[in-house]
Amino acid sequence: MYFPRLLAMVSLAALSVQPASAAVHDLPSASAESEGMSTERLGRLNMGMKELVDQGRLAGSVTMVSRHGKVVEFDAVGKRDIAANAPMQKDSIFRIYSMSKPITGVAMMMLFEEGKWQLNDPIAKYIPEFAKLKVYGTDANNNVVMKDPVHPITMRELMSHSGGFTYGFFSNTAVDKLQLEADLFNPNNTLDEFIKRVAKLPLNAQPGSEWHYSISVDIQGYIVQKLSGMPFEEFLEKRIFKPLGMVDTGFYVPKDKLNRFAEFYSYDKDGKLQVVGVHDGLNHDFAAKPALSSGGGGLVSTAADYMRFCQMLQNGGQLDGVRLLSPLTVELMHTNVLPANASTLAPGAGFGLDFGIYTDPVAAGGYFGKGSYFWGGAAGTWFWIDPVNDLIVLGMIQQAAGTGAVATGAVPDVRGLSRAWVYQAVLK
Repeated sequence: MYFPRLLAMVSLAALSVQPASAAVHDLPSASAESEGMSTERLGRLNMGMKELVDQGRLAGSVTMVSRHGKVVEFDAVGKRDIAANAPMQKDSIFRIYSMSKPITGVAMMMLFEEGKWQLNDPIAKYIPEFAKLKVYGTDANNNVVMKDPVHPITMRELMSHSGGFTYGFFSNTAVDKLQLEADLFNPNNTLDEFIKRVAKLPLNAQPGSEWHYSISVDIQGYIVQKLSGMPFEEFLEKRIFKPLGMVDTGFYVPKDKLNRFAEFYSYDKDGKLQVVGVHDGLNHDFAAKPALSSGGGGLVSTAADYMRFCQMLQNGGQLDGVRLLSPLTVELMHTNVLPANASTLAPGAGFGLDFGIYTDPVAAGGYFGKGSYFWGGAAGTWFWIDPVNDLIVLGMIQQAAGTGAVATGAVPDVRGLSRAWVYQAVLK
């Protein structure tokens, strides 16, 4: 499923550890004017989000903007939990779903820098179970035919959603149905079990033929685990979260933090907000540690934590004296790696290594500096990093579309709206 369409549906050990005495959440802040922006104009972002809450289209939100490495906007509006009348707060915790993917990508590239793998390696080199994967197809009589791949899936294709996999949730192919039947994302599965189940399924398309949103990043989580020799969740905690001071990011919400966990909402057929149950759709019990550490969609986080991650990338791989990646590696991650003949996710957009990239800002809708990179999550979270304008924008909501809600116009295009509200405030 194309990412803009998804957003519309939800609008969708070698490293030194930072000293415990450091203020891990505190990023430098400044007035908008000192960083070339207008405070008055930037206020439209907060006012716009409040209006969406007042209209009943959002329960609440947290937004954060950084310019030249300094936070110039950080606001919370609305409710964390409507029934409990609990206000949204700046430190509220959110299901970030697919915004887990760039974090997994950074983990992969840390191992890339250590020489553990190469972009043109076949993934079967690291997952032998994938050596005999076939491609789903049909003949002239519509009989199912399993075809040989034109070439082995490469790590480059795995990290750019062009390896031929699909997701099960965001499109409706025959292979999607097979994935759903295989129950790949049952939180009681381990990563080992996940890989065993994937190995029994066919590919949705020939490797390198198209961009297609997929389970690729969950597969990457398994590779991180295998190449690092430690559980995937442990690698993220030791090598990324602790060094960056991401104190509220993980695969579940500890008991003492549940009072900060935002409720998850959807829309009914009339466009009214309704709670998404623990066992509904992509949701699960985030109060319990899952067996499956999903690198593609399992993390929870806060706006401040995720901004620290984004600022590390904007800084060329380092934050507060802690370096995770080299500047050249970060640049590689947000370079379009899709083959020229492959379909892309949207006009003006390509794909790098676990990031969407705006290769043509005008075709993509304007404003973005060329090479801006981005992603979002199925509960409506979003972010982008603009290297040209030295700008980072992120937003946290907890809302996915329900049946008929898009037709009613209830689902707001928060990403498109926030783009207008932020960029019109940039004066120099």
